[in-house]
Amino acid sequence: MNAPAGRNLLSGKVVVVTAAAGTGIGSAVVDRCLAEGARVVVSDRHERRLADTTAGLRAGHGDAVHAIACDVTVEDQVQALVDGTVAHFGRLDVLVNNAGLGGTASVLEMSDEQWSRVIDVTLTGTLRATRAALRHLVEQGEGGAIVNNASVVGWRAQRGQAHYAAAKAGVMALTRCAALDVAEHGIRVNAVAPSLAAHPFLAKVTSEELLATLAAREAFGRAALPWEVATVVAFLASDYASYLTGEVISVSSQHP
Repeated sequence: MNAPAGRNLLSGKVVVVTAAAGTGIGSAVVDRCLAEGARVVVSDRHERRLADTTAGLRAGHGDAVHAIACDVTVEDQVQALVDGTVAHFGRLDVLVNNAGLGGTASVLEMSDEQWSRVIDVTLTGTLRATRAALRHLVEQGEGGAIVNNASVVGWRAQRGQAHYAAAKAGVMALTRCAALDVAEHGIRVNAVAPSLAAHPFLAKVTSEELLATLAAREAFGRAALPWEVATVVAFLASDYASYLTGEVISVSSQHP
């Protein structure tokens, strides 16, 4: 199954995507935004992986791609990401908060360090980037959009995922509240909540048995492809979603 052709939904817009190097939803979002006519800042904390990803993208998209390294747990780097985007492209229109950190641990054995690390990257990192982008968008005065990557585990319990589920539920709440904070400025804040998206990194950190079990719960009997999540992100980033804010869209075929 191939991704549909672009329709210039994001023509003229500048989009920043965090944790976008390598494989997975972040890189699929970059590909989709470029296909929809956007100029894209690819960001990641892994500088070598970021350089490799950017080189490949520039081969096909040239100056429409720019790279800025950023660790979302470091406030100065987050601000530099926003400032660097504006310095390079002259504006910022959309931020896609894709950075997140998972892991598996029962609450019986989970350490404070494990809990805090997941919360810091997945929830507080989303806050840092959202805050920096919103401050610029308000000053820019031309609207804009934030799209956060949440997860269905923010709604549905899954064994060993207390820290990740709490972080993603927090992302959902942050999305709804931030949307009200900036509605008067014409800025929209929404989120996607994927259930299971198949990509090589996921296969490295999750057992084949668990992946098969999760896929079997889906109505289509398979995991989503990353581009199937990315198309929903692009819609929320586009003017086609002009009256949508504070929403969390489930990108899932999972049945009870």
